[in-house]
Amino acid sequence: MASDAGIWKCLLTVLLGICPLIAVQSVAQQSVAEDPVAVTQPAMASVAIPASPSPIFGVQAPTPVLAPNAFWDRTNVLLFSGIALLRGLDYASTRNMQARGREEILLPDDVVNNSAGFAGIEAAGTAASVGVSYWLHRSGHPKLERWMSLGHIGVTAFGDARNYALKSRHR
Repeated sequence: MASDAGIWKCLLTVLLGICPLIAVQSVAQQSVAEDPVAVTQPAMASVAIPASPSPIFGVQAPTPVLAPNAFWDRTNVLLFSGIALLRGLDYASTRNMQARGREEILLPDDVVNNSAGFAGIEAAGTAASVGVSYWLHRSGHPKLERWMSLGHIGVTAFGDARNYALKSRHR
């Protein structure tokens, strides 16, 4: 029964960590819905713009261009900061877990016991998350870009909570 309580504590910690981030994303989506380009330009949704050149002038009509979504907007900065914070907490929770006599199961001991190497892996994990988000952003998948960051935050927060919830093996 004691392990069930530890699992519930971990799940509660993860949920409490993700809820503010989901709220930040919903606020960001609402602000994107209020597009400043659409406010400053006249509504062109009801006007049909031909895609082929005009038969009279032989010139193609310009198509309206929407402003691209900026990659380093407030939401992404908050998400990436959350990832970096939780990766740092992962470093601290793993060190704490080892000091209590437990072993890391995902990485070899040679890597985890090397402070600089382990910190480098945590930094590389953060950089990889930002890189994949940028790739998703450039390929036109802004929702996947945000959800990937939220998933990374959730998985890392769960691992951190699990590390702190494990019982010590010292007598």
